[in-house]
Order: sequence, then structure tokens, then C-alpha cells
Amino acid sequence: MPPSLRARLRSPLRALRHTLTAAAVSTAAAALPSPAHAQPAAQDTEFEQQVLFKASQDPGYACYRIPAIVRTNQGTLLAFAEGRVLNCGDATDIDIVVKRSTDGGRTWGPVQVVNEGVGDTHGNPTPVVDQATGRILLAETYNKGRTDSGNCDIPCERSPYLQYSDDDGRTWSEPRDLSAEILPEHWNSWYATGPVHGIQLTRGLNAGRIVISVNGETWNGSRVTANHAALIISDDGGDHWRLGAADSSEVAADGTFEQKNGELTLAERADGTILISGREQDGTDLGHRTQAVSEDGGDSFGTPFQDLPDLYAPQVQCSILRVSSRMLLACPGDPDRRRTMMIRSSYDGGATWDSVDRGTVVTRDWSGYSDLVHITGTTLGLMYEAGAVDARDEIRFARFDEGRLAPRRGPDPTTADQAPLAPPAAVLGGATVTDGAFDGALAFDGTDDAVRLPYHDRLPLGTKDFTASLWFRHTATSGEQPLLSMGGVATGQPHITLRGEPGSDRVQALMTTREGPTTVRKASLSTKGAYNDGRWHHLALRRGDGTLTLFLDGKTVSAADVPGSVSRNSPFGVHIGERMDSRAFFTGGIDDVRVWDRALTDAELTEVRTDGTGPVLGTVVWLPMDQVNGVG
Repeated sequence: MPPSLRARLRSPLRALRHTLTAAAVSTAAAALPSPAHAQPAAQDTEFEQQVLFKASQDPGYACYRIPAIVRTNQGTLLAFAEGRVLNCGDATDIDIVVKRSTDGGRTWGPVQVVNEGVGDTHGNPTPVVDQATGRILLAETYNKGRTDSGNCDIPCERSPYLQYSDDDGRTWSEPRDLSAEILPEHWNSWYATGPVHGIQLTRGLNAGRIVISVNGETWNGSRVTANHAALIISDDGGDHWRLGAADSSEVAADGTFEQKNGELTLAERADGTILISGREQDGTDLGHRTQAVSEDGGDSFGTPFQDLPDLYAPQVQCSILRVSSRMLLACPGDPDRRRTMMIRSSYDGGATWDSVDRGTVVTRDWSGYSDLVHITGTTLGLMYEAGAVDARDEIRFARFDEGRLAPRRGPDPTTADQAPLAPPAAVLGGATVTDGAFDGALAFDGTDDAVRLPYHDRLPLGTKDFTASLWFRHTATSGEQPLLSMGGVATGQPHITLRGEPGSDRVQALMTTREGPTTVRKASLSTKGAYNDGRWHHLALRRGDGTLTLFLDGKTVSAADVPGSVSRNSPFGVHIGERMDSRAFFTGGIDDVRVWDRALTDAELTEVRTDGTGPVLGTVVWLPMDQVNGVG
């Protein structure tokens, strides 16, 4: 075979990788707790994990990122990654590298260079196997490299290429430029393949068709004016390609847009349609995940991408895979930060997904991009970025049986939401009824008890005035004591939060808003005293007439309101007794949780506090918290 078709090793230093094995078991400490209720897997021997790529283990690169994995017709696993030469930057000197496993992912060969950047960025590996011929196709994207860790300049000119292997991934063809086939002229600012495995359809009129995801941007000479999410299609085993389904969203002059769908991951559903799951980046729609379906083999999307506000995930690439009884989603479970890699299930082809409390935790560490692969039978693999300190520290491989995943769970117990047309709220962890401020209330154990409202479109308060009210009692002397959370979490996520902070001797209200494409504003109010005497106390937060007011047993603290939306961009949830990221739980009792999408008057709030009634007009949440239904 000509030298040009052989896998190339980049330098004598990188040749040292041939003496190293990728079978080192990860010993990174589980430094961060997992979402409550989820099934831990980090210490389970049935969840075999090892470090697959790491700079100190595989010298010659400063950083490895962007995992993608496929199983060949001969049963070999090919694990691709970007070998970043200088640093972890996205636009530096980057090679595409691969490791091979011929024993189902138990052991791996040395790092092999598939495509050398030679100072430029050659990345976004997107492999797929043609089952008819056994040829392994690898789509990828090029751009001019930088010597620092900065991003590609805007506009960023990027071009798609394709390589293939006909010998089970041992050697690779010279790259072929696909720009003329799949890069529209007006997608002139950004272009990216995957990064995640592509698919080959097995059902219907388009059986045998190969489908890969791409995304791009349009530049008008002064700014980005549109985002594009699309599929590319080959009906002849990868010899020729064309652009198929495309979804475009305009970017306004001020930089705002509804969605920016990218890094699409694909799976063929049992009925032959294609489920497309995308990363959403900074659009005004709620949530960090979007979905679409193609019913014609990838030629078009049946509907525009739909945002998934209550599918908790940070802004990150994720991966999906259909197995025998369900669809799997591998994605970090934290709604804001890249941490807690977990696998969630869908039993209806992706129409609904399990919440984080029903998922299976792969690691509690920081974690990022991922790809899923079917190995054989019920054995599966997950290749993912992770680290005890940073999600970019290493790339791991987890090998497991489908039976290791959390089993399908029946309906949770509920408590009634008496707001108009509101469905009942889920009671998690075993919260029980206790005596309340007026009638019954719910008691929370501080470990995993919570009440979580199902998402509906009346819950997000946006830029409206509002009032939130509840009763609480507790005796905690330390820790965060979450009472009510609405919206997102962390520094840049719009939200409303009421919580006790007994260690700081206060009860606090926090609010974060977003306005325009980048403006984030924050406000906070707090009491003097923790109110942790074991007695019932009434707490309310009101936004109205340019003022934020915190009420505690009728006493007030006020501050200037901050403009903007309290529910935009981020995943959205309403939680009682639990932080949205499941990293703190309340110990004590909570009663009569109510939210109105208007500012109640002082007289109305007095009525709520003194006799437990109050107005109905504008009610979006009304949880009496006096019963738990469906227990046992």
C-alpha cells in the first residue's frame, strides 16, 4: 500500500505512544456529588471504566478532546479524538487521532495519527461505517490554526473533508475536500461536521443511506446573520454527498436569536424516522437541548427544532443511541456546568426523556463531550471527556451492559397543584405529610426529598412582575437550605431562588435576569436572622413597580429591581426543597407554596399570611403541600 495511505506518526516524541497502553483504570476521585435519586455507577465493577486518551499517558499532545466512536463490521472499536498539540484551545494545531480495540473495548492499541494538522486545525471527527461494504468513513473539518489558545476569528473559514479506511481502521485514505458538495456559499463564517458518529439507515425506502450532521453560520461582511443546522446525505456509500434537511435561524442586528442548533446527534427510530438531538447555544428559547425529526430519510425536518426546557444539561455536545428497548442520551446532568456524566432513557422514541433523578450516573466528575456505541448483544460503550478538575483533563471509555442502566420507573407520588390547568407536582425521595402552618405540610429529610413541578408554559415568568410565597420551618445550623427555585441555576442563568443560609444567619432571595444577547443582572435580599427556631415562618418575594421586596413574617427588606427576564436561555425547572442541580436539599417542613405572575398588594399578602387564603387572580403555582397521592 502506498505510504500516503498509511497511518502517519507525527514525530519521534509521539512515537513513544506505541509503548504505552490505554488500559489504565481511572482513579480520579469523585469530587462532586451526583444529582439526587440517580443511580451511582462510579464505584460499580459492572461499569468498567478506563482512561483512553490523556496527555500524561499518551505524550506528544497537550490535550485530547472531541470523542467519537464506531464499531466496524469486523467488530473492532475505533475511538477517535482531536490531539491538540499546543494547548486545549479549539483553533490551534490539531490532529485527528484514533485508537483501536479488537476485544470489545477491554484493551486498546496505541495512538495512531489519522490526519495531521501541521499547524492548522483538523478536527470534528465524525465517523460512520457502511455496513454493506465495511468501509469506515470519517468526515472532518479544517481551519487555519492559531499559536495561542484563542478561538477562530469571525468570520471563521472552515472546510469539510472526508477520509476512509478499507482495512478496519489500520490505514486511511488521503483527505478529500467536500466543500463543492455540501458547503453552501452563504455558509461562509463557520462550518462543522458532527462531532459524533453518523448513522446508516436500515429501514424503508432509504435503507442504506448514510446521514451525518453539520452546522454552519452566515456572515454578511460585518456580522453573523444566520445559524444553520443540517444533515448531509450519501446514497452511494460515501462517494457522493449532498445537503439534505436544513434548519436556519436568523440573528438580529443586536445579536439575539431564538435558537442556535448545532452538534447534532442522530439515531434511527424503530419506525425508520430519524431523531435529531441538538445542542442549543445562547438562544432566547428556554433550555440547552433541542430536537427535530426527519420522516424522509434526512431530506427534510418534519418540524422546526423544538426546545426542551426541562431536559437538564449544560451547553455541550451530547450523544444518542437506540438500543433494544429504548433510546439513550449520554449528557452531563448538571443544568449549567459540565459535570456529572449520566445516561438517560426515552421509551417513546425521544418524545420524552427521563429526568435526572431517573438517570444512571457514569461519573460525578466534571464531564463534557461524549459518544455512545453498541459493542455486541447488550454490551454498550461510552467514550466521554472527563476530569476530577476539568472536563478536558482526559477522555474515558466506559463499558457496560444495558441491564446496568436504571430500570424503567413507574409514576412518582404527587401532590396537587391547584393553579388553573396545572398538572400535579412530583414528590421525590419520600417526603411525607406533617402538621403545617394552617393544615398539613410536607416534611423533607435533607437527603433526597423534593417536590418538582412538571414544565408547562405558564410557569416561566419572563419580564413580568411576580409574587412568590411559602411557609417554612427548620432547625438547621449549617448548609444551604433551598426552599423554592424557579428557572436556572448558577451565575449566568436567569432564576428566582428563596433559601435559608443558617451558617450566615440569614434567609436570602436571589434573582438573576438576562436582557439582550449578553447582559446579565443580579439582585439579592436577605434578612437579619436565620429563622431556624423550628417554628413556622412566612416568606414572600415580590417584584413590582421597580422594587424587589422580601417579606418575612410581615417584616420587609427592599431593593431596586433589575430589568430583564428571569426565565430565558437556560433550562427551566420549579423545585421545592431542592436546588435545581440537586446539590442541596432542605431539612424541615414547607407549606402552601404559591406564585402569582403579578405583584400582590400589601393587603393581599397580609391575607395570605394571616389566614392562608389570598387571591386566585394571576396564580401560576398553588401547592397546598397537605397530601401525597399515589404512595405505595
